[in-house]
Amino acid sequence: MQKTEKEKERTLAVDFVKILFVMYLITMLLLLLLALVLFQFEPGEMVSKVWLIAVYVISGFLGGFLIGKRAKSKKFLWGCLIGALYFILLFAVSLLLYKGLSGDITHLVTTLVLCTASATVGGMVS
Repeated sequence: MQKTEKEKERTLAVDFVKILFVMYLITMLLLLLLALVLFQFEPGEMVSKVWLIAVYVISGFLGGFLIGKRAKSKKFLWGCLIGALYFILLFAVSLLLYKGLSGDITHLVTTLVLCTASATVGGMVS
């Protein structure tokens, strides 16, 4: 039985939400691991910054890879889209928690590039 185009789009939309959830679950687990490392070993600030970048890249790559497997075509575009949505949700939560921008624009743009680029690569690799 063949799926209609609308059923395929609806399935992809549901997969999109599920994959975003997985991305945030991975982010949460990696940040909890970072908290444990910071508590136990008290590494320098540079270690926590590098770890945070790794969290963005790992979560983005995984999300792009998973959505690329589901999409079957235009994988890089779907990867880029899920990476951008991941960043937008992170940014929105940050705005709500801090009641405004807490960092500089360079950090914001760097985070956007990390999230979208890693997810795009994940989509291309899938």
